[in-house]
Amino acid sequence: MPATHTPDETPAPHPVVSPALAHRKALDRLLSLQHEAGCWEGEMVWNTMILSQYVIVCRIVGRTLPEPTRAAMTRHYGSTVTPEGGWGLHAESGPSPYCTVLAHIALRLLGNRADDPLCADSAAWLRSQPGGARAVPTWGKLWLAVAGLHDYRAINPLPPELFLLPRRLPVHPDRLYCHTRSIYQAMAYLYGIRFSGDLGHPLTDELRRDLLGESRPGARPPCRSDRRLLGADAQVPPGRALRAAFDVLAVYERHPLRRTRARALARCLARVTHEQEVTREFGLSPVSSLLNVLVLHASGAAPTAVDRALTAVDHWRWTDQERGIRYAGARSQTWDTAFAVEALLAHGPTDTGDPTDAAVLTALRRGCGFLRDAQVTDEVPHPEVTARAPAAGGWCFSDGAHRWPVSDCTAEAAATLLHARHLLPETTVPDEGRLRQATAFLLHRQNRDGGFGSYEPRRGSRLLEAANPSEMFSDCMVEGSYTECTGSALVAFTALARPEDPEHREEMDRAIRHGAHFLLRRQCKDGSWPAAWGVNRIYGTLFAVRGLRATGMPPTHPRLARAARWLESVQRADGGWGEHHQGCTENRYVEHPDSQPVMTAWALLALLDITGPGSASVRDGVRWLCERQADDGSWHQKAVTGVFFGTAMLDYRFYAEYFPLWALGAHLAALGRAG
Repeated sequence: MPATHTPDETPAPHPVVSPALAHRKALDRLLSLQHEAGCWEGEMVWNTMILSQYVIVCRIVGRTLPEPTRAAMTRHYGSTVTPEGGWGLHAESGPSPYCTVLAHIALRLLGNRADDPLCADSAAWLRSQPGGARAVPTWGKLWLAVAGLHDYRAINPLPPELFLLPRRLPVHPDRLYCHTRSIYQAMAYLYGIRFSGDLGHPLTDELRRDLLGESRPGARPPCRSDRRLLGADAQVPPGRALRAAFDVLAVYERHPLRRTRARALARCLARVTHEQEVTREFGLSPVSSLLNVLVLHASGAAPTAVDRALTAVDHWRWTDQERGIRYAGARSQTWDTAFAVEALLAHGPTDTGDPTDAAVLTALRRGCGFLRDAQVTDEVPHPEVTARAPAAGGWCFSDGAHRWPVSDCTAEAAATLLHARHLLPETTVPDEGRLRQATAFLLHRQNRDGGFGSYEPRRGSRLLEAANPSEMFSDCMVEGSYTECTGSALVAFTALARPEDPEHREEMDRAIRHGAHFLLRRQCKDGSWPAAWGVNRIYGTLFAVRGLRATGMPPTHPRLARAARWLESVQRADGGWGEHHQGCTENRYVEHPDSQPVMTAWALLALLDITGPGSASVRDGVRWLCERQADDGSWHQKAVTGVFFGTAMLDYRFYAEYFPLWALGAHLAALGRAG
């Protein structure tokens, strides 16, 4: 079955149309994609992991999926299978043992027979891998154990007692990145009670045979020695010290202290319950939310409470006829809407009476109205239970329903609303009280080095990365100081620094100075900036340039000139830019085999802020966008554009809708100013 992630042939360039016409076509398309609620949102594509876990959880808690739902889920597996018969960690990867094991289990639970091509091929591919299903990372081993297919003794220990440590200790879980601690507080509970669900017989025996080969001659069930067995997914294998710690904890796990274990389990359960309550059952992400559902079920919670929590997971669901039912890693309404509005503002409405201008104003009013209402305005109750940072004043990546606001989402939303202020009535902009809340929220996220964290300021040492137990993700243990978050914060502070808010003016000025110094220190020798959330050096350079220019740094500054030279040096011969995700894991720039519209737009936006519209690189990049635009005003982005947990690549589907439009609009506006 063909894999949907196989790159298409590079589309042949169209006859060159003018930037103005290309801009108008892209503008009309973006306007047509606005949701009724006023937001824009594109799917953030990851992999089949969450869908597989959802299917497993449904079976364990006793929820029956209707036949049309099962068929649509199977269709998604069929649309994403790789040529080898497995499923990848992202759209451009080869098969992953972890994702393939989970997908195989889910497909069987959905009613597919063992001799169905999807199941037969995935089982055969897994058997061909060193270690097979036994060699999946710890997350996979835990899910196999939860499904009743694996021995907990064959899993690296996840003792819940860690959550009983004094919070002042540098190794307390509350010093970890919020996604990591939310996942592990639930995993630790399930591990601590050795929870094992029932998939039913004879299916459990069949899966053990297919995945672990237990019925084949010479095969053995999983055992303690399998803890260290790792396959192709192990991009971050544990070091010697961590392996030694696991060995010590494994000895403790043979006879854990009964009362201490009971207290630890109660602590983890309280944290999971609090997370469910304060996020309106959505959880921080669907990854932690599904684990929370299992914790509630395992703890004996009322079936209605478990069902309510599982129903909330559908908040993350996407479905269409072509690709079936799947679950996104996050919802991106605020993120996409802020950038879509900026793209509309780049070459905004005029007074010519053009009907399109009226349509743009209407779209801006609705988009800004959505952003205004998406701001989190109240604090999370009892934040000390899960060590939550102040939330009031921030914006979430999504619509704000789960109340986990983020620094760059807050910065982009606040800045966008203020950038649109001259075109829109005051009613579409938050009042001064809310803007002051946003300012305080951002100031709280600045680290001592001047950079900004994402959900929280940094709490733990980078040395904690050496204790990373995931084995397949990097940079997932502690918050950092990020180029992108810092650049966005500087853009926001320059918009928020208003005479009517003297309370925060001095703090903002200091934050701007420290943030700018952080970006200058972070610049690489070649002139680029590294990124943590996008691919990779072009993305980081765009946000650094935006932030530094917002502080008033002139485009002739040597650091900006160096950035421009680097961008020009990596421009491809056809006039576009393209960057490969491999550079994210290797911490360097890696050129993609093809130019990509999103990377081209990022490079153009940065160059327009430095060199203006007259440079040959800008002209060639704009020409490339005009040539590659489809008749409906869209662009075909073939490469992943986002990153999470260091090695988890994401495909932001809407980036190709507004970043090229933004670049063309900024180009036209710059030409107008230059003319």
